[in-house]
Amino acid sequence: MVTVAVLGTGLMGLPMARNLVMSGIRVKAWNRTREKALPLEADGAVVAGSPAEAVEDADVIITMLSDGDAVLDAMTAARPALRSGQVWAQMSTVSVAAVGRLAALAAECGPTFVDAPVQGTRQPAEQGMLVILASGPRAARQALDPVFSVLGEHTLWVGDNGTDGAGTRLKMAAVSYSITTTAAVAEALSLAKGLGLDPDLVRQVITGGPMDSPYFQAKARAILEDDFTPSFSVHNAELDTQMITQAGESAGVRMDLAAAAGERLRRAEAQGHGGEDMAATYHAAFG
Repeated sequence: MVTVAVLGTGLMGLPMARNLVMSGIRVKAWNRTREKALPLEADGAVVAGSPAEAVEDADVIITMLSDGDAVLDAMTAARPALRSGQVWAQMSTVSVAAVGRLAALAAECGPTFVDAPVQGTRQPAEQGMLVILASGPRAARQALDPVFSVLGEHTLWVGDNGTDGAGTRLKMAAVSYSITTTAAVAEALSLAKGLGLDPDLVRQVITGGPMDSPYFQAKARAILEDDFTPSFSVHNAELDTQMITQAGESAGVRMDLAAAAGERLRRAEAQGHGGEDMAATYHAAFG
């Protein structure tokens, strides 16, 4: 039986680990705040007391943590138990620069490194419908295929060398679209309200037309119903805009929309909305 270590059981990691357990895969989970991992025990997972304990007999290691520094800290703590023959699927959203540091750690410790961030938020994670953007050696795919087939609707392999960060580079481009689109939806509805109109009229104009999409409907509904249950939080989206703009600068590409979205998200967080869904950038229009 394949054993998968999941390091990080937050908004995304918890449902991912749960889906793996429910599919019959043996899971050992670790989270810095242990209480967040404990619900997995009822599903049949083993909750480890440390990253090293989680990975010591794992065939596949998944990291799903907040940023590159958190991943590096966890895997450094796991270092005594890392070995050749393991496959490390780094599925967190990290900066392009961080990929090199993580790949270097893997090269020192033995695991085969696969850069495999995901496109999708909490609901697709719960449904096993993520899109996995993977880059890594073909030899690692045999170990990862049964794992990725549980976690995602589709795996897009964009390179054979995980150390070059092709998956992360693609993630930066894709997540820039989702964040800036959310900001655009929020700004349109807030403008309608500011002009003395019912913001729902904007939704009615767009529904069924060429600008309509399930994504527009989901974010508009969150704003109109004042339901900002997080799928992807304001705080995490703002962190991503920093990584996006940095990636653009390194490539000589100006990311004007991502920078503007980041400013809106920082205002929303300052207003106390950091833990809410990024659609709460709507509130930034009035602060």
